[in-house]
Amino acid sequence: MTSHISLFSGAGGLDLGLETAGFRTLAAVEIDRTARATLAANTADRPIPPFIAADITTLDAADLLAATGLNRGEVMLVSGGPPCQPFSTAGRREALNDPRGSLFRDFLRMVEGIQPRFFVMENVRGLLSATLRHRPISARDGTPLTPDEERGSAFRVILDEFERIGYSFTYGLLNAADHGVPQMRQRVVILGSRDHEALSLPVPTHSETGAGGLPRWRTLRDALAGLDDPEPQFQPYSEARLQYLRVVPEGGNWRSLPAELIPAAMGGAYTSGGGKVGFYRRLSWDRPSPTVTTSPAQKATDMCHPTLHRPISVREAARLQGFPDDWVFCGSVSDQYRQIGNAVPVGLGQAIGTALMETVRGVHVGRRAAVG
Repeated sequence: MTSHISLFSGAGGLDLGLETAGFRTLAAVEIDRTARATLAANTADRPIPPFIAADITTLDAADLLAATGLNRGEVMLVSGGPPCQPFSTAGRREALNDPRGSLFRDFLRMVEGIQPRFFVMENVRGLLSATLRHRPISARDGTPLTPDEERGSAFRVILDEFERIGYSFTYGLLNAADHGVPQMRQRVVILGSRDHEALSLPVPTHSETGAGGLPRWRTLRDALAGLDDPEPQFQPYSEARLQYLRVVPEGGNWRSLPAELIPAAMGGAYTSGGGKVGFYRRLSWDRPSPTVTTSPAQKATDMCHPTLHRPISVREAARLQGFPDDWVFCGSVSDQYRQIGNAVPVGLGQAIGTALMETVRGVHVGRRAAVG
């Protein structure tokens, strides 16, 4: 049985992808109230309406097993992405010392208690370089970094913990655009096997240039083709923002503004560090979208429509993430944007699920990565 338990489920992007690959979601855990409402609103057409729980920190593995009717060791797959803020390169990088980072321990606890044949854990790219203890550059006085301060020390602990509970694994950094998703979004994916079966990451099905005879990356134009969105939901820009966005061409950003306008447009960000690529960013029809953000109308994470003077709509963002057009998102417009932006693209989830199904069937055509 291709049974699946979903942890940190969000709006269900990873679950949908895994289900498309053949897994059956029997239970989901998600603490956000509006995301739980979204999951509950979309159970009618799925194979088995899942049991939906809230706070993983108050659950035992036995609770989830009881909900599925299965015993320890009978579940095929546990998946999830513990909250990624501690590992984000945009955050404070507190990693496993951050209380949110400790939610990895709950993911580990569930895997150890349920003993699924496989697990999937996904997270942001910053996980690969996250430290157990961060020493700010301003505090580095020439003394050597301790092992806990070395880049990747948090990731090594995570891998050690999976090995400790008896799982072998493979991991790598996947770009959703390489798997048919019209979006350049990189995620760390760890696949684990209880029985030490050979695991492979999914092989790219698309490429930026068409190299190797693969189809080119799918574009924003491809993603939005045929979308029926007559009354788009979005958070409108203020006139103070629009006066600058009207000047930005398709595919441009703040650097496309006339030089004399840039200081006023950027404000305090003008003299700050970083690339600031999200400021006054207007998407391009003929490129994949950048990573869909949780706030596409915010100054630093703009996702302005290529030709219209508004951010992408809720349904357009959902298309870029691969959600079906009839997928219901609950809550306010900002709630819906947040759920969509936090999701794993459905197409990437399907690619991961397909790679696991190849292991189940004894077919190994994926790309091997580092194995523990």
